[in-house]
Amino acid sequence: MQDFKFHNPTDIRFGRNHIDAELHDAVAQFGNNVLFVYGGQSIKKSGLYDRVKGLLADLNIVELGGVEPNPKLASVQEGQRLAKEHDIDVILAVGGGSVVDASKVIGSAKFYEGDPWDLVIKANGADRNVLPQVPIVDILTLSATGTEMNFGSVITNPETHEKYGTQGPNSPAVSFLDPELTETVPARQTAAGSIDIFSHLTEQYFDRDDANDASKGMIEGLMRAVIKWAPVAIADPTNYDARANLMWTATMALNGLVGAANEGGWTVHALEHELSAYYDITHGIGLGILTPRWMDWVLEDKSTVALFARFARNVWALSGDDDAQLARDAVQKTYDWIASLGAEMTLPEVGIKDDTYFEAMAANAVDHGKLIKRGYVPVTPADAQRIYRDSLVAFRGANN
Repeated sequence: MQDFKFHNPTDIRFGRNHIDAELHDAVAQFGNNVLFVYGGQSIKKSGLYDRVKGLLADLNIVELGGVEPNPKLASVQEGQRLAKEHDIDVILAVGGGSVVDASKVIGSAKFYEGDPWDLVIKANGADRNVLPQVPIVDILTLSATGTEMNFGSVITNPETHEKYGTQGPNSPAVSFLDPELTETVPARQTAAGSIDIFSHLTEQYFDRDDANDASKGMIEGLMRAVIKWAPVAIADPTNYDARANLMWTATMALNGLVGAANEGGWTVHALEHELSAYYDITHGIGLGILTPRWMDWVLEDKSTVALFARFARNVWALSGDDDAQLARDAVQKTYDWIASLGAEMTLPEVGIKDDTYFEAMAANAVDHGKLIKRGYVPVTPADAQRIYRDSLVAFRGANN
């Protein structure tokens, strides 16, 4: 196991009975000037918008709506302007991961005089970790990214086709996780969110430290949970246990705990960020397309067979003495599970019909993700292009 530091001060309020009783004081403890950040119309249709406004009626509320999936730089820039103009004390983020991600960077941008994109790419000497950050309180409406209990954000700059992660000094101060708020999430979004959770786990599981059984054991349990409950939530959207298990699994998958002591980097996320930077596709769907192709490619390195065989036994409950066959079967099971959620499984299905940008995307992914040095198996630009091209056609199957 590798040396590590772990510190996560986020105050989690999980379940049905916290928002009405506790939201006001959770927000007001930081001040009266509130930036209320949200996405589209879903929180207005559900009644959550009016509910929040009523609970905070005595505070000074400034609104920033319209934050899009794959949150765009323009929303962060507008949030920076509002935070400065109204001397915002606290940001209330209500929505999915994109809303919370944007809010974190806005919280830093209040204290920065330049373009907040500098804070994402660390240009012009900008570094979020040496700046203050406006406290974030969030109400989560989608189980997926884990941003409600971590320090990271991912922001897209459509003009430059760049999508990058950024780490800040603080995780959200308070996160309200009410599984009932996710019951109206459409089936495709539930599928995409569940795939995102699963991908966060696989990125940390397929790791070069063979002796980190503590982390791998926790990850295996979380994988089994999302495998079990995602189909239930899709078939029965109001099943509270399904929604609750997905919500807590999403949070635990990326709050830093199960990734502690790992040695390695994230490959599939680096590859997918290029897809959604160039084509603005749904992040979880892109991960679902790429993950089985990456696994299939990784198995060509025979040193990976033992861990994939463990994955087969401990996650997919497969048995047998032939590790190589178990490894291949586990990859096929992964593909079949993702497909069973109703997700698109090839790039043409999400509108990417040719390899026009693959060379540039592959180079960017390898460079920014440091995939040659940090990947579970080193990935070159040529390897990345192959994984993209494999994703243009039907999955050939790990046993073919």
